[in-house]
Amino acid sequence: MSLILALETSCDDTCTAVVDGAEVRSNVISSQVAAHERFGGIVPEVASRHHLELVNPVVDAALAEAGVGLERIDSLAVTRGPGLIGALLIGVSTAKGIAAAARKPLHGVDHLHGHVAANFLEPDPIEPPFLCLIASGGHTLLAGVTGHSGYSVLGQTLDDAAGEALDKAARLLGLGYPGGPAIEREARGGNPAAFEFPVAMRDDPRLDFSFSGLKTALLYAVRELGDDGTLEHRADLAASFQAAVVDQLVAKLRRAARGGSRRRRSAADAWDAIALGGGVAANSLLRERVAELCEVEGLELKLVARELCTDNAAMIAAAARYVEPAPYPDYLAWDAL
Repeated sequence: MSLILALETSCDDTCTAVVDGAEVRSNVISSQVAAHERFGGIVPEVASRHHLELVNPVVDAALAEAGVGLERIDSLAVTRGPGLIGALLIGVSTAKGIAAAARKPLHGVDHLHGHVAANFLEPDPIEPPFLCLIASGGHTLLAGVTGHSGYSVLGQTLDDAAGEALDKAARLLGLGYPGGPAIEREARGGNPAAFEFPVAMRDDPRLDFSFSGLKTALLYAVRELGDDGTLEHRADLAASFQAAVVDQLVAKLRRAARGGSRRRRSAADAWDAIALGGGVAANSLLRERVAELCEVEGLELKLVARELCTDNAAMIAAAARYVEPAPYPDYLAWDAL
């Protein structure tokens, strides 16, 4: 086994981890929620400045929690993209500096590959082939995973990400930020059948997603109800909106699990399991519905711990195990992607 020190700064969480093979020795996440809450969403410049302040203390904390010094680390890994360019540059620059000073090799990792690779970590790592739904504030896609080193995009959002739709819905309903957890909390007291929101592309034979029309439908409902009506029916609105998001995600998973628009046509179309990744993968309703889908389809279900759903550096280290590192000094010319 080899020790990997990984950094993840693609959005608003400053993350560092030490991973030994599939074992997570430490996984430190410093959240910036309080810094962005008053703006109702992530401000890229604010995120970058907070990463700059936090990244070195978070690296120190991860090494201390793992009980190792930098001299014990075999290689470093860092998210190169996609993400907020300023935020990514903080992580990439820090990783290059640490790696170069210690003459260590450096793995450049794709953020979405990290979400897939979180499923390779202990306990109970999963082996390909499997379907992986990645749903977050910035991305929504369905990946076909046939090996450890990458994935194939089977379908992706044509407009907004699922997490972005939940964030904007929470803002419309006056529920604050981050929107996903706020919508889920409010929905617990509501009726998901109270409002009939559209489930876009549910019957479309493709595996792509769309959430812009759903957001517009909620906007019209809020305008029609007015401030008092929206407040009175807020739990029902949240529950109905959340159900529509989950319905679309599960519909596309079901179609993919059956080999597209038809039942599995051959062994090449078959999948052994379904896994989830991204912040929306922490949603309880989505987890329940996917569990039901797997039971019906006879598939294994892999659910990583909620702290591995949201952005974290352990998943970046997991992906780095299957990405060839660059030796010193080759990575000094790297930029964020």
